[in-house]
Amino acid sequence: MTRPLPPLRSAYPVFTSLATRWDDNDIYGHLNNTVHFRLFDTAVNGWLLDRGLLDPHQGETIFLVVETGCSYFAELAYPQAVDVGLRVARLGRSSVTYDIGLFAPSTGDVPAERAAAQGRFVHVNVCRTSRTPVPISDTARLQFETLMTG
Repeated sequence: MTRPLPPLRSAYPVFTSLATRWDDNDIYGHLNNTVHFRLFDTAVNGWLLDRGLLDPHQGETIFLVVETGCSYFAELAYPQAVDVGLRVARLGRSSVTYDIGLFAPSTGDVPAERAAAQGRFVHVNVCRTSRTPVPISDTARLQFETLMTG
């Protein structure tokens, strides 16, 4: 099996910077693998909240994670902030697949060009009460399409 190359920063149309915490590091002195998944979740749900696409307390629909994964290419560690790149790799009838890149922070004015980790995160839009899949609204679809590249 050929190891994939880390994605480039230019592959992601949107970024957010997230802080790390002292207890995010593991015994090896780098971010524990579980922290990568927390960063993915925080970036995706933050993007949804910022655009009014998610109301976790009152909304008729919510997004549930049905699949996730991560490829690791380089270490990240506290006290680094992490630049999180977000794009939509696939937009289905009721699901959206995100490609998420975790990048080391800029050194001076030069940002890291290759991701330290790449995540895959699949959300399914479901009815809050029945938990059955619901088509993604046209309004949400337009927002997701802004994250599609290539």
